Amino acid sequence: MKGIILTGGKSSRLYPTALVNNKGLLPVYDKPMIYYPLCTLIENGVKDICLISSPDQINNYRKLLGNGSRLGIKICYKVQKKPEGIAQAFLIAKSFIGDDKVALILGDNIFYGSRVFGQAFRSFRTGGTIFGYEVKDPTRYGVVNFDEKGKFMSVVEKPEDPTSNYAVPGLYLFDQDVSEITKKWVKPSERGELEIASVINQYISRKSVKLVKINRGCAWLDAGTPKSLHESSQYIKVIEDRQGIKIGCVEEAAFKRKFLKKAQLIEIAAKMPDSDYKDYLERLL
Repeated sequence: MKGIILTGGKSSRLYPTALVNNKGLLPVYDKPMIYYPLCTLIENGVKDICLISSPDQINNYRKLLGNGSRLGIKICYKVQKKPEGIAQAFLIAKSFIGDDKVALILGDNIFYGSRVFGQAFRSFRTGGTIFGYEVKDPTRYGVVNFDEKGKFMSVVEKPEDPTSNYAVPGLYLFDQDVSEITKKWVKPSERGELEIASVINQYISRKSVKLVKINRGCAWLDAGTPKSLHESSQYIKVIEDRQGIKIGCVEEAAFKRKFLKKAQLIEIAAKMPDSDYKDYLERLL
């Protein structure tokens, strides 16, 4: 399976913090925000990744992450000239996806503590898989609709009167048909965007999409607003301080997936300046 990280847009919700740097380059406690979705893909065995961002920011991501070889993975870059919806990523990355399955994750989504992702990635074969996360205020999100028997029926983007409390977080699995389905069947919404909900609903109409409910105790953090960015940093600080771990450590994730050998991790750590991050990697060894 290939992976896409979409971190384009104008980061308008983070104005003026993100005027110079795209939100994915802002710190969430002790790491750039982009490390967290990248880590989620690596943890689930994805090592061929396409990062999509705006024309003025793409080179900043190249400078930060390079071609991925340092982590034993491959990273390519594509430009989103104008932010026209999440589903636009499947058109931009059509040649990258090719005949492979693909996982799309949004650059401001942070996950920690889920037991369901690993199984979902391993068992995925065809169609689509989305995730459902129970929230207090579903009107802010794409929301899952169920029928009277509890069957998954559709996804509605930011409904005024939601029929459930299950929001769809920014991680989606689709088969190789997703680019063609998006091109042929998904039209711009009233907001002028290609909505990810429309892609999901197309798969639902084909009876080829699965909903996986995320276990309670899993943290899903959308760090795309000043408040949520601060809360995300606070959450990660508390967990790391109490448990002595690092959430979103891409080198550790690559090492545990055996994308990196021990000697390579030793070399990576040796080149880092003295820091808490370096100390953590050396403790792993």
